[in-house]
Amino acid sequence: MSYQQQLTPWVIHKLLPNLKHLTIIRFRRRPDAEAYLKVLIQSQPYSQFAITFDSGEGSFATQAEA
Repeated sequence: MSYQQQLTPWVIHKLLPNLKHLTIIRFRRRPDAEAYLKVLIQSQPYSQFAITFDSGEGSFATQAEA
């Protein structure tokens, strides 16, 4: 994990078919990620997104959003 990724642990992923995901953007603070997620949901209402906390240990704490 790079230093930049350590500084921005909150990640928004777009959920794709076949259990794949696309990393959209990284944030330093969760409220910033949640605000950006609201904009994404409004602009792409039929897509699914998830906010994750990237601890750098290969495991994710995930909260899926509609």
